[in-house]
Amino acid sequence: MSDIHRAVAFYEGKLGLQALQSGPSAHIADGSRIYGCGGRPALNVYQSVTAGKSQATLATWYVDDIDQVVDELVASGVEIVRYDQLAHDARGITARAGGGRIAWFQDPDGNTFALEADV
Repeated sequence: MSDIHRAVAFYEGKLGLQALQSGPSAHIADGSRIYGCGGRPALNVYQSVTAGKSQATLATWYVDDIDQVVDELVASGVEIVRYDQLAHDARGITARAGGGRIAWFQDPDGNTFALEADV
């Protein structure tokens, strides 16, 4: 993220992730957070000048009920990304290659994340 305070507002406020640890990042005393998933460290978010530069999906969460998770994210203000070349349902979820379903969203810097489900 380009601004750790904005990152905290998004990852904790909108995604509902809980920080397991915070610490320094380069020259920023409190510039990083490690977020948990399933009770274990899963995602390291830190302030960086290159935030949002990658066009790749940076992380994917595998979920049991993608419809419910997408609805919860949208209710908290997260926008689901729709790609012109893909067919999406009303929620913005699309069929995944090889089966299953997938939806994408971005953080305030434009870093892309995905949700996937096998059904």
